[in-house]
Amino acid sequence: MTAEEVLPEAAARALADYERHLRSERDLTEHTVRAYLGDVEGALEHAARLGVDDPAALDLRALRSWLAKQQSLGLSRTTLARRATAARVFTAWLARTGRAPVDAGASLGSPKAHRNLPGVLRADEATDLLRAAAERAADGGPTGQRDAAVLELLYATGVRVGELVGLDVDDADRDRDVVRVLGKGRKERTVPFGRPARAALDAWLVQGRPALAVAGSGAALFLGTRGGRLDQRAVRTLVHRRLADVPGAPDLGPHGLRHSAATHLLEGGADLRSVQELLGHASLATTQRYTHVSTDRLRRAYRQAHPRA
Repeated sequence: MTAEEVLPEAAARALADYERHLRSERDLTEHTVRAYLGDVEGALEHAARLGVDDPAALDLRALRSWLAKQQSLGLSRTTLARRATAARVFTAWLARTGRAPVDAGASLGSPKAHRNLPGVLRADEATDLLRAAAERAADGGPTGQRDAAVLELLYATGVRVGELVGLDVDDADRDRDVVRVLGKGRKERTVPFGRPARAALDAWLVQGRPALAVAGSGAALFLGTRGGRLDQRAVRTLVHRRLADVPGAPDLGPHGLRHSAATHLLEGGADLRSVQELLGHASLATTQRYTHVSTDRLRRAYRQAHPRA
């Protein structure tokens, strides 16, 4: 059933206007728009069952009741926190656009999500991974050269897998050793990479890519075996397979290489603000997670080595 069939008329109309706002004004990804709309529609349905048919009449009591219902269904703290955020963003939009007299969700709290420390490679494991990829590239043909360039760039820049597969050839400036990335919220940033990544990119662009390119390849930097733009699933499979060849390395995906890059930068002395800029984090608090990983390693090393530990 559609939202128009489930919700009262005023609520369905507000939700449709909100969808247009998310798509045209905020320019969010399709996945983010669907998530926001699903959460808000659930809140509006719950409010309607409480007798609140118009979003202008939404109040904190109805929103808290909705969250309590979600909690009773056994949803995780992370999901509850996300849904509370979606409700707050929606009620703020209602108030800002004059559709509600007050922002009912301004005081809506949400449970703190448990933040597990991300899995990362040790520096020597990352070196082994990239060395093995380079060896495969030597006799693996164009796909071997592509895989080596993909792994080098993921680890060198810490870009997200979606950002990587979205790159075009012109986004990689091999003269300045930087790559131009379009990140979350369509925010552009420039990220540097080192000599090994440049060498792998050069080999791929000069030898490997022309061998896979077809008429419909367009400007995509990385290509699949059929000549189309490489997809995220193929990159995830690649990372898992290559890490399986590294003795003792944890089973990580592309995001694990991003975590590893951030951790190794901080352990090497990079400041937090610079790492935040490189990773494209909107909040410094997100970047600070990696300092926890580094501190954990320091603590383990201390316990192993210090006589008074």
